[in-house]
Amino acid sequence: MKRKLFYADAYLQRDMTKVVNVAKDELEKWYVTLEETVFFPTGGGQPHDVGKINDVVVFDVEEIDGEIRHYIAEPLLEVGEAVEMEINWQRRFDFMQQHTGQHLLTASFVELYGIQTTSFHLGKELVTIDLDVKKVTDEQLLEVEKRANQIILENRPIETKWVNKEELATYPLRKKVAVEEDIRLVIIPDFDYNGCGGTHPSSTGQIGTLKILDTEMQKGHVRVHFVCGNRVLNQLHRKQKTLQEVTHLLSASEDGVVNSVKVLLDNGKKHEKTLDEAQQQLLNYEVKEIVGDMKEGTTSIELVFQQRSIQQLQKLARLIVTEATTTQLIFIAENDGLLQIVLARGTDNQMNMKQLIAQILPIINGKGGGSETFAQGGGATDLTGEQLLEKIRAF
Repeated sequence: MKRKLFYADAYLQRDMTKVVNVAKDELEKWYVTLEETVFFPTGGGQPHDVGKINDVVVFDVEEIDGEIRHYIAEPLLEVGEAVEMEINWQRRFDFMQQHTGQHLLTASFVELYGIQTTSFHLGKELVTIDLDVKKVTDEQLLEVEKRANQIILENRPIETKWVNKEELATYPLRKKVAVEEDIRLVIIPDFDYNGCGGTHPSSTGQIGTLKILDTEMQKGHVRVHFVCGNRVLNQLHRKQKTLQEVTHLLSASEDGVVNSVKVLLDNGKKHEKTLDEAQQQLLNYEVKEIVGDMKEGTTSIELVFQQRSIQQLQKLARLIVTEATTTQLIFIAENDGLLQIVLARGTDNQMNMKQLIAQILPIINGKGGGSETFAQGGGATDLTGEQLLEKIRAF
């Protein structure tokens, strides 16, 4: 562990060392290995450090077969060269806050409700844990958040300790460790004892604060979204800005925003209903016009439309074949380089629309399907609607 300086001191931002090797990996990416390193590699749910070796940018750090590889864009370093390492401290400390916050949140769920965490993800903006339950209440979330922040406020020490398998049995572990050698414990006395290979601050107070943002269902588990430290401030600034913009748009106070939005939604629903009714009336008029223009004995209606949605054509087709039961329809809409097709027949017509759409779709490299009485599809083609109709008439 001597060469992993981040374990000896998680606050060490820069140090001197020597280059051991410069090589390419199996993907032809350049990397260097060092006698010792301040760079934390990806592991244990925590992303890798970035920074510089001399003036060479390190953009990725991975531990592969016991070797810590520092990935660089070009081989600008030489074996045996004395170099200065420097990490991006803002990124490292943010990860330390978020990772330790996960320990607190997970331990709080276990302590208060016996709920275990199944997985953990530390993203660029949010952190998530997946809980081994299908539901949590708002009250449970509130109590867990309070407990985690209480531990932060108490500014308890955070200890790290290397133990062997025999010593491990003397600690009240939150969960079974995954390794049998080089076992590293992260300990918050009288609260959480957990095997972990990440970097952490020296006390809980340095986490600042923890805020649960949201929950969702993910593969049968509850996923909890949260942030810690400076990310809480970032979220607060973002949400405050959004709230200010909304209050300005609605000409409402912050306390009155919810009511204003409810009124807006209610009005929107009323307008939407009125619009739907108007569109239905227009369709009814269109049906009367199309059916009225049919010559006596006509059993086929073939029309090309411009910029009409397939949903509108489906409604129109159903209305027409309900009124004209001996009719078969071929509707084609030209929509921004796409041809969309609706086929329908009345109850007294025997044309198989499923077979017909299967013949049409290869012409336009399209997809679709349906039943013997009703089918639809579409595809991108250079053909116009009229040109496609000509090909269909030739079947």
